[in-house]
Amino acid sequence: MDSKLTERVKLTQSKLRRRTLSAIFQEFDQKIMKLERGKREEKYLKMSETPFSFFRGSAYLFYFDASRIWFPYHTPEGRPTWVQGDLHFENFGAFRNEQGTLVYDVNDFDEGYLGSYLYDLMRMTVSIALVGRLKGQTHANQVSAVEAYLQAYSKQMRRFAKGKDDPGTYVIDIERAEGPVKKLLKKLQKRKDQHFLEKVTALVQEHRQFATTDEIVSPTDDEREALLQAWPMYLDTVKADDSEELRHFQVKDIAVKHGSGTASIGLDRYYVLIEAGEDAQGEDDIVLEVKEVRVPVPAYFMPYDETFWSMFEHQGQRVTMTQRAMHHEADPYLGWLSIGERQFYVRERSPYKKRLKLEALDTAGDLLSVTTSMGRLTAKMHARADADVAQGILAYHSEIEIVKAMGNDEDAFCTSIANWALSYADQVEQDYALFTEWLGGRKKQSQL
Repeated sequence: MDSKLTERVKLTQSKLRRRTLSAIFQEFDQKIMKLERGKREEKYLKMSETPFSFFRGSAYLFYFDASRIWFPYHTPEGRPTWVQGDLHFENFGAFRNEQGTLVYDVNDFDEGYLGSYLYDLMRMTVSIALVGRLKGQTHANQVSAVEAYLQAYSKQMRRFAKGKDDPGTYVIDIERAEGPVKKLLKKLQKRKDQHFLEKVTALVQEHRQFATTDEIVSPTDDEREALLQAWPMYLDTVKADDSEELRHFQVKDIAVKHGSGTASIGLDRYYVLIEAGEDAQGEDDIVLEVKEVRVPVPAYFMPYDETFWSMFEHQGQRVTMTQRAMHHEADPYLGWLSIGERQFYVRERSPYKKRLKLEALDTAGDLLSVTTSMGRLTAKMHARADADVAQGILAYHSEIEIVKAMGNDEDAFCTSIANWALSYADQVEQDYALFTEWLGGRKKQSQL
């Protein structure tokens, strides 16, 4: 083809894709999320750091693309799975479960919804490829890491379907963990219960309260009053009704939390310090996180489910029940509340919560080890999610439906999705380049 025509084709493709990106960002960030200009700039600045950061902050773009792709491995529309909804490399981490055991697992459920299990796998595998590129891994090593995740998922799901493992009790703890995950859990063994409490609070005249930092600031009087007025609703959701329980949940201090997440920028987040015990120095106090949530991104692209929405009209309840369904041991402080028309969920801010830093992945072997663990945990999460919803959401076992959808040819299943993931990672990098170019143009316009 003539070089001028070739260039014209490329320019047209780029122009059309740039328009798509701009339209989607405007629809979700401006119209749906209603992010003010300053918050949009804050979010876009974070997204502009790397292609992986861009991918983290643009789940709506992923679903816009992925929901239009035909794949032979989807479960039938009438047999959805309770999916995590925003599965990527940094939504796994270590924490201490209700039994006091240090475990590695999925730790974010804000986008939980009903849909094909395959969307979790597709989003996760793209993130693995992008992390591999961020770490300078070869194309072959990226493929190996993605396939390790998919093979681990497939094998573990088949074990659940055959009854060889129980998703209700399956954990990756120090005994079962390997590689960087095991190192992370061992390191956390040395951490004190008061680690996070001492990090974010201080004793002032023998009373413990939040310490002011760049990320933790005092609420306005209106914010404090609004949260305190909403607190009884939260107490109802955790069934705290006798005098002892009410003392346990007595609010000692409130702070506004800034600087967390990428996609969640613009959503309010508070820390609440509760009494919890009788220690005079407040060393047994507990920090709860109160986080604003909205309609999950997948809901705009997945089939509408009336039963789901009739049961979970409150978005905080939806997140809470997603976590309870997907975790073998749920946080006992999980609950929800409303402040005006805004909806929130509440959880304990665990002193043992820690993400595996990408810097800890020194070799291709480290990446393989971690993605294998992530694959098994994703299978556990999907298979586990039907255990607590006998009330009517899922009247079947997810693991059985997923195994049927995957088929008997495991290699074909893994290779097909891996090839797509690497290809879509290329698209993410191209979109990232268009995004940073578009962002630069916005800055120039604002300076005129």
